[in-house]
Amino acid sequence: MKRMCIKIVLMMVPVFFMALATMSQGVVKGKVVDSETKEVLIGATVMVEGTTNGVAADANGEFSISVKSKNVALIFRCVGYNELRRVLAVTKNLNLGQIAMQAASVGLDEVKVSASYVTTDRSTPVSYSSIEPEILENKLGNQEFPVVLKSTPSIYVTKTGGGFGDSRVALRGFDTDNIGVLINGVPVNGMENGKVYWSNWSGLSDVTKYMQVQRGLGASKLGLSSVGGTINIITQTTDARLGGSVYYGLGNDGYEKLAVNFSTGLMKNGWALSLSGSRTEGNGYFRGGNFLGWNYFVNLSKKINDRHRLSFTAFGAPQKHNQRGNKQLIQDYRDHKDGIRMNTSYGYINGVLTPTGYGYNEYHKPQISLNHFWTINDHSNLSTAVYFSKSTGGGKRVYGDDKNKLQWDYSTGKPFAETCLTPDGLIDFAPVMEANRNNINGSSVVFTMETNAHDWYGILSTYTNNVGKDIHITAGFDGRYYKGYHYGKITDLLGGKFFIDNNLKNREPNRQLGIGDKVNYYNLGYVMWLGGFAQAEIVKPQYSAFGSVSVSDQAYRREDEGKYGVYNTDKNKLPVKTSWQHFVPVSVKAGFNYKMGAFHNVFVNAGYVTKAPLMNNIFIKNSNEVQKDAKYEKIVTAEIGYGFSMEMFNAKLNGYYTRWMDKSVTKSIGNETATIPDIDAIHMGIELEATFKPCDRFDLRGMFSLGDWRWGDDVEFTLYNDKQEALGTFNAYIKDLHVGNAAQTTASLAANWEALPKFNIGLSWNYFGRNFADFDPTKRNKATDRDDSWKMPDYSTLDANVSYNFKISGVRAKFYCNINNIFNTEYIADAQDGSTHNEHTALVYFGDGITWSTGLRITF
Repeated sequence: MKRMCIKIVLMMVPVFFMALATMSQGVVKGKVVDSETKEVLIGATVMVEGTTNGVAADANGEFSISVKSKNVALIFRCVGYNELRRVLAVTKNLNLGQIAMQAASVGLDEVKVSASYVTTDRSTPVSYSSIEPEILENKLGNQEFPVVLKSTPSIYVTKTGGGFGDSRVALRGFDTDNIGVLINGVPVNGMENGKVYWSNWSGLSDVTKYMQVQRGLGASKLGLSSVGGTINIITQTTDARLGGSVYYGLGNDGYEKLAVNFSTGLMKNGWALSLSGSRTEGNGYFRGGNFLGWNYFVNLSKKINDRHRLSFTAFGAPQKHNQRGNKQLIQDYRDHKDGIRMNTSYGYINGVLTPTGYGYNEYHKPQISLNHFWTINDHSNLSTAVYFSKSTGGGKRVYGDDKNKLQWDYSTGKPFAETCLTPDGLIDFAPVMEANRNNINGSSVVFTMETNAHDWYGILSTYTNNVGKDIHITAGFDGRYYKGYHYGKITDLLGGKFFIDNNLKNREPNRQLGIGDKVNYYNLGYVMWLGGFAQAEIVKPQYSAFGSVSVSDQAYRREDEGKYGVYNTDKNKLPVKTSWQHFVPVSVKAGFNYKMGAFHNVFVNAGYVTKAPLMNNIFIKNSNEVQKDAKYEKIVTAEIGYGFSMEMFNAKLNGYYTRWMDKSVTKSIGNETATIPDIDAIHMGIELEATFKPCDRFDLRGMFSLGDWRWGDDVEFTLYNDKQEALGTFNAYIKDLHVGNAAQTTASLAANWEALPKFNIGLSWNYFGRNFADFDPTKRNKATDRDDSWKMPDYSTLDANVSYNFKISGVRAKFYCNINNIFNTEYIADAQDGSTHNEHTALVYFGDGITWSTGLRITF
């Protein structure tokens, strides 16, 4: 019956429109463009006020709408632009010419250009997916910021242990050390290890305007470590008009959020100021997962004249949160009273919930930048950003001879024989603190903060020149200087009067240490980066092509006075500060896109990248000893794609192949460390995404990705103990094993429906399959053990969101409600493979069950 009704409705649609045209008063035509750049605004909607009659601008920004009344008001809307209302007197047919819409933010277009943000479909020969502001606003709720990416092809996102900001992102099977992450065009991947810790940016969702995932080579011209792709984040700049908003939200497990923002708008003197801030707290989904986070954002801009604009931006997200420090066996979750909310990384001291080692993190990484946008002439401009970041914080550890009394064995998921536990299975601090108080030699175990702080300075300058009508030249400079500080610091003596640690050199033996003193290790890492990039692009109505090259001098050095009894002996003496270790990686890529008629396009791209090894693979054994003949990692990649785009429907299909050669991995196994060099990996797959929008009030989005990501060869490695002594050379038999901890099959289907005027309902279904447990290559040392790591059970989740726009005493308001994992599906999100490669020995983290949030935003 339902199918028959649908068929009848579809048959009646053309009849309805013909009747509407017959009864109409006239037809209104026009072209929607940006008020400053004059670029056409594809997909801008035109509605007759008070009706459901509406159309969307086509690929040329043009629209045609039939109206029944002589006097009508048309409402023009486009993402990122202020709503425009035009009152018209229509006699028969009316051509409005260009309808210029004003951007909602000052300077946003310039930021998009410098950030290589793709804005035009069917013209750029790369695979990308854009997350519009409405999706960020309506679907995120109280979820982690990166979780909004889970409906993007070839992306796998988990919350790992579930701590606030502890999300992990994999793209085409690559971790963030091989995914370029840009915020307003500025790279934020760690300078030493290439990783991105999302807890540093836990409040970024409050100020994000646009988000785009460029898979594979991407459109960025910088020399990034973007083997898997690039995540491009554009924050809000300065709102173009006076106003602000207040938001208050609640959610499961004590979640509470308050956010405010205000903007002066662009004033007559050319100045504009935007401010925003938020406070978020909660108890977390798992037991003992308390967190508190703040976010602040400041943007001050000055339009000096038509050719020069300055913009100062500062934002940060200081946070502190508890976390689960170790995975558990599946059966242990089953047997525990808290089930999948089980957490073994905390206890109580004097009635206060206290996390133990690996159970707590705090961090603050503010980023400050000054941008200058210079329109040199009608066809060239220069964008320059000078930026600075100074971070503080780290993770909690237990340290000392009796440290195992206050932690579990993360390699087995079980407590050590000496671990002190309460009858409830929590960490029992009381006997350890009593022993510390009575020990004349001081505490035998203390709390420390494993600190990773840095000072980071950078400059990024991009020059663009439109040579003639069709040729665009881009060139620029990328300079960075980084100094990282790494040390352990005593934060709690746990009842004792002092602590003795003789690990650090140049400190008198048996000195009585207190809170704030450094222990265990202290080293500095330095990175200098001088890079240049250039790209030539030709854009014709029917085809486009580009070629780009980037080269950089990446230099590393390490400063470490060493430890007593380790490499502080004449036999194994090393310099306190190493010489600079220089690497000159190169990236070359090219692409071609061809439009076939009005609806189709095909594209191809390819690239070759050399990548400098990470610092841990240059300075081996956690010392100043330099790895001789450290190899460049080499990546060859190619992609082919097809696109189909119409007003109501568009689809993109692509296939990719990436071969990664001479990759190095450093693994810590208990007190041993192994550097595994010369690994090859092959990542290939297909990706499909499509959007169907039959009318302005309903849209349907879907995606499917199928990957095959495997290690390419068996390798040999050397294992070292904690005294930096070589224990021997071993083989890792990993050829053809699947890359772990990233779902190799993903799919999603999402619908959004404006069921009533200004009342929206959204549903999103996501599927994840063929997810193999992560594994330790050093334990694959038997030629007979060729079994794949454990394949986690496939799973899917369903999320829902509703929103309603209304007015309170003439002031705009919006209500939100989100329910995630509606059916409370139990699933394993992360796993570490065990000895038998099955569910019985794997250590896992379960994903969250059903969660919810609701909120109200008032805009003035």
